[in-house]
Amino acid sequence: MDDLDRRLIDLFAADPRIGVLEASRRLGVARGTVQARLDKLVTSGVVTGWGPDLSPEALGYPVTAFITLEIRQGVGHDTVAAHLARIPEVLESVTITGAGDMWARVVARSNADLQRVIDQVLQHDGIERSTTVIALATQIPYRVLPLVREASGAHAGSR
Repeated sequence: MDDLDRRLIDLFAADPRIGVLEASRRLGVARGTVQARLDKLVTSGVVTGWGPDLSPEALGYPVTAFITLEIRQGVGHDTVAAHLARIPEVLESVTITGAGDMWARVVARSNADLQRVIDQVLQHDGIERSTTVIALATQIPYRVLPLVREASGAHAGSR
């Protein structure tokens, strides 16, 4: 990552529908350079997608909760993850250390609807126990751009 990569990511994060030609104009570099850099960022896994960011709230799911799952020994995380992937309200799931084996971020239409979602999650025989916390407000939304700025700054300082 260098300064051009950072500026390119910042530009596409701010204006995702900008074209390569307009990006090259705004950055003052050749169109081919922009395309090559974008291709490199995708190939290296830095850029993982170009889809729109969606708001669960705007889609009618204003309740967010985090479910900690304890998985029965010998069942395996993959079978539970496959079960969770079939539930549309499960936005993500990660395996964890500490109290519990897996966290799932879920959304629901209401607190009453959250019970339905939790019941669906718990339908897998491999889940022994769960605890749920409801998010009250998002203080810092999911973000990665500060890492881009830090990575390009740290890289430049190591030269």
